[in-house]
Order: sequence, then structure tokens, then C-alpha cells
Amino acid sequence: MIQGVNITDITHFILLGFSDFPRITAVLFAVFLLIYIMTLIWNLCLIILIRMDSHLHTPMYFFLSNLSFIDICYVTTSVPRMLSNFFQVQQTITFVGCVFQNFIFSTMGLSESCLMTAMAYDRYAAICNLLLYSSIMSPTLCVQMVLGSYMAGLSASISQLCAILQLHFCGPNVINHFFCDMPQLLVLSCTETFFVQLMTAILTMIFGIINVSIIMISYGYIVISIMKITSAKGRSKAFNTCASHLTAVTLFYSSSIFVYLSSSSGGSSSFDRFASVFYTVVIPMLNPLIYSLRNKEIKDALKRLQKKKEYC
Repeated sequence: MIQGVNITDITHFILLGFSDFPRITAVLFAVFLLIYIMTLIWNLCLIILIRMDSHLHTPMYFFLSNLSFIDICYVTTSVPRMLSNFFQVQQTITFVGCVFQNFIFSTMGLSESCLMTAMAYDRYAAICNLLLYSSIMSPTLCVQMVLGSYMAGLSASISQLCAILQLHFCGPNVINHFFCDMPQLLVLSCTETFFVQLMTAILTMIFGIINVSIIMISYGYIVISIMKITSAKGRSKAFNTCASHLTAVTLFYSSSIFVYLSSSSGGSSSFDRFASVFYTVVIPMLNPLIYSLRNKEIKDALKRLQKKKEYC
């Protein structure tokens, strides 16, 4: 590691990860490996089920299959390297690898934020404009909304990538985290980071505040529409159609906002790292469960698939 300021550029970083917990290394490895495997299996199974069952070829499940795809990419960005680092003496990552990891992680996270906003609009159209739902949420619009989510996340991440590449890293090169997150990279820079911090703040405003505002407005109209339903059974059915999405949105935004506010200094305590695990590792595993456990349409699709297997 380069000590102090040096004219030599950093070519690699050291990811400390959870190396300060040597006594439970095997336990942490087993837990994170199990979570990663379950995340891949559950999200892949949900994508396959939606693809195979024609009854699930609706806008909501089209968005959900893309959410599962994003979650697979999102968790794969950080977890495999974290797992491989558990038993390595020197947990290094190249500068290019670190920047690329942050780029993919940022792209998937921002895309998921936009996709959840699209899903909120879909629920608004389904409940508040039921008779016009099919014409509003046309296949063309759904594809445009999904592509727009990906393009928005990609565009923002490219701007961040260009800004990071303008920074100079001359030492130290130790990242007290299990992946290359933006706050930890900024604190290691030898050059002024005001512009990058300003850009990050603007992107947070755009993707955080605006998306959350749209989601809240959508659910405001949804609640008003649900309260107008006379029967208790009808209100319960309408609420159940958006309860899963509301739960996923709450978990995603509350955990990410909490982590980034608590680590605004760029440091990363043990608590911050374990808190980061929740939104980077645990939430991608929970999302398919949140959308499936109390979902009658998913259960019916599983029954139909089981009957097909028995018939074959």
C-alpha cells in the first residue's frame, strides 16, 4: 500500500470486507452463499414461471420479471467477489475492476428505482382506471417504460463513471467495505471531489426524491379510489394487488437511504457494512418472496405448471 501522497497512481484497491471478524468467517461465508443461491434460484424461477404461463403475460408480471432480472445482476455485482475474498490473504481488486463494479451496481440500482416507479404507475392505472387499463398499459408502453428505466440508470451511471475517471488516486488504497461503493471511493481520492459529490446529490434528487414523489402521488390516488369502494371484500382485493409492491418499495428506499445517510462521511463502520448487506444482498432475495407468497395468480400458475408435469 502506498503511504501518504505519492506520484504513483493506484492500480488496485484492497477490500477489507468482513476481515475484522476472523472468528466467524466460515459462518458469514455460508450465510452469504446460501442467500446468494436462494436469490438466484427464486428470481430465475419467477422469471421462468412468468415466461411459461400465459395467464401471467400482463404488464404487472412483465415489470416483475424485469425486476427479478435486475436483482440477479444487482446481487451478482458484489456477492461473488465478496465470497471469494473471505478466504484470500490479500483481498485486492484492480482499479478498473473497482470502477466497473461500481458502474454496474449503480446502473442496476438506479434502474430498479425507475422500474419501481413504473410499477407504481401500473398499479395506479389498474385500480384508478380499471376500465381503460388495457388501453393505457399497452404492450408498447410497457416496453418503453422498462427500456426507459434501463436507459435512465445507464445514463446516470455513465455520467458518474466519467466523473470518477477524472479523479486521481495516489494512496491510501484500502476500502473498508465489501464492494466499491461511491462514498468509499470519494474519500480515497487525492483530488477535489466537490463536482462528483454535487453530481451525486443531483442524481439522488432526480432518482430518489422524484421517483419517491411519483410513487407517493400514485398511491395517494390509489388509497382515495380504494376508499370509494363500498364492499369490504372489494377494498381488500384492491389493496392486495398493490401491497406487495408497496412493501418492496418501502424496504428498498428505507434501507438505501438509511445506509447512505449513516455513511455520509465516506467511512464504513462494521454496522454500516452489515446494514449495506440488507439492501445489496437480502432485498434481492426477498423481492420474489414478497411478490409470490400471498399472490393468488402466482399460486394458480404453479398449480397449472404442476398439472402439466403430471399430464406429461
